[in-house]
Amino acid sequence: MYGIALSAAACLRAGTRADVAWLVEADGIAIADWSDAVMFTPGGGRVATLAGGVFDAQLADMAGRWDSGRLVDVELGDVDALIAGIEAGASARCLIVPAAQLPARVLDLAGARQPFCLVARLKGDEVFGFELYTPDTVGEADERVQQRLAEGPGSSMAVDDRVISVFSAVPEIAIVGSTPVAEALAEMAAALGWKIRVVTDVAAAAGVIAGLSPADKVVVAAHDLELAGPALLAALESEAGYIGSVGSRRMQETRADWLGYRGVSDLGRVHGPAGLDIGAETPGEIAVSILAEAIDARSAP
Repeated sequence: MYGIALSAAACLRAGTRADVAWLVEADGIAIADWSDAVMFTPGGGRVATLAGGVFDAQLADMAGRWDSGRLVDVELGDVDALIAGIEAGASARCLIVPAAQLPARVLDLAGARQPFCLVARLKGDEVFGFELYTPDTVGEADERVQQRLAEGPGSSMAVDDRVISVFSAVPEIAIVGSTPVAEALAEMAAALGWKIRVVTDVAAAAGVIAGLSPADKVVVAAHDLELAGPALLAALESEAGYIGSVGSRRMQETRADWLGYRGVSDLGRVHGPAGLDIGAETPGEIAVSILAEAIDARSAP
């Protein structure tokens, strides 16, 4: 849901129809992030993807068909399964809902990458209403909803005439540069379950970093000042919760001079040289120290 929030909100403001789909159950296919969603607009427009895109075509055919949400079943045929490299017969149950039917706060919460629980009320397979809960209001929910929120993100739970979906944003880490430390960071962050965005040019870095939230991290590992400088500038203008600058103290001074020449003098948010002081020397050790510092920064008051 987090990846489509801004686009869905823009469609609603413009009066453009948008249909949002997310997973309820899946069989025969591994799901990396149950909080993912895909959005469809008239004329074949699509934002993001669901389950690696294997069901997107079927969901696109259903988008715009109904004025209210539906609980739908999709199944992967033999040819599509062969192309996707998974076993035939993989299937999923999804909710596909006009964005205009979602509670007004949903897109605001998703845009801010906040956790929430969305309860769809059903008549048969038709969605006729929603209940929205956040960690602050979960006490108002019944026991089953509170249980799902306590369990955290995962597949939604279809219970009688309701579907209970818990959304919680997976932390993202934007790694700027193509260096041994950047490669080690990407490998180890994947083991933490974080979403990884490796960028190696100025335009891509600025675009990725601009969309980060306080739950996310930026690590500038590029040696090239013409990439590292703009990336740090973008990070300081973003809401990223952790900004790491890899390199020697002399390199940090050079980057500070670059930023200072552009009117940026407050570097209090930048951890540089990035990483906890554990005597790290190899790229792998440096990556461990940086990730530990990023986790420590997240838990700091």
